[in-house]
Amino acid sequence: MSSLIEFLSIHGLPVLFAAILLEQLGLPLPAVPWFLAVGSLSANAKFSALASIVVAVVACLVADLTWFYLGRYQGNRLLGWLCRISLEPDSCVRRTENAFTRYGLRTLLISKFVPGLNTVAAPLAGASKVTASRFLLFDATGSAIYASCYILLGYAFRDQIQQIAAALASIGTSALLLVLGLAVAYLGFKLVRRQMLLRELRMTRITVAELRQKLDAGENPMIFDLRANPGGEDLIIPGAIRISMDEIGKTYVDIPRDRDIIVYCACPNEVSAARVALKLRQKGFTRVRPLQGGIDAWREHAVQMKISNVESVESKGIVSLSS
Repeated sequence: MSSLIEFLSIHGLPVLFAAILLEQLGLPLPAVPWFLAVGSLSANAKFSALASIVVAVVACLVADLTWFYLGRYQGNRLLGWLCRISLEPDSCVRRTENAFTRYGLRTLLISKFVPGLNTVAAPLAGASKVTASRFLLFDATGSAIYASCYILLGYAFRDQIQQIAAALASIGTSALLLVLGLAVAYLGFKLVRRQMLLRELRMTRITVAELRQKLDAGENPMIFDLRANPGGEDLIIPGAIRISMDEIGKTYVDIPRDRDIIVYCACPNEVSAARVALKLRQKGFTRVRPLQGGIDAWREHAVQMKISNVESVESKGIVSLSS
């Protein structure tokens, strides 16, 4: 126990910086224990609480600016990648977009307290084309609030934290193995649940080509756009109705049961759409399917159609000139 305190007393600030930087870059390495430890040590004059907060804010800004500029130049591609690796892919973008739609950059003031929100907030701010100076202002303020809360919490509960540390030190490696085992079990549960949902999704989804055929044939499916913030663009898919996941659960009684129901979202794995489809099926709707690839697949299909039409017109022009 004394050796750990001595180590943190000498190397605490670099350790705190590294822990926060890795956490904010997306690695599943919680920084909160380090905050609490540093706060506890600052109560015994082994640390400067103010210096710890400054170090924490700098670490957050380094990581967040990296995500911000990646979001600025990679946009939907980066958000899609984050969505794919998220353990909760249905919430990774949707909840953050909901927060940004309602609160704007003020979301950054509390985003670090919410793991899913923290992962996507900075790249989504970059993709939203806000200025770097405004992003820095709100992000630095949010980082300072985040660091101050946990460091002051460690300061206030220094006696209890030291007792917990002493108990863990007396248990030794058994406690560490127990914590690691619980973490692995939690991750395994999340991964298994996600794979089950994705397997159900693959069995039921409709492709863009199939949906296009239905529309061209004059069929009249109900199409629900589940995106939280389309960015001011039109709905793109003809006849689509903007509705949130919460709203569709409240208004399902008004949905006709004798029509095909297509739901789509912005997440590449269509997991938000899949969850809505499964909920509607539980309510007795048997003709509901998520759109494979979501809105990005529809947009790509539309671009390809335009290119094909242009090439067709140009080829006809060349033929007419040669004749």
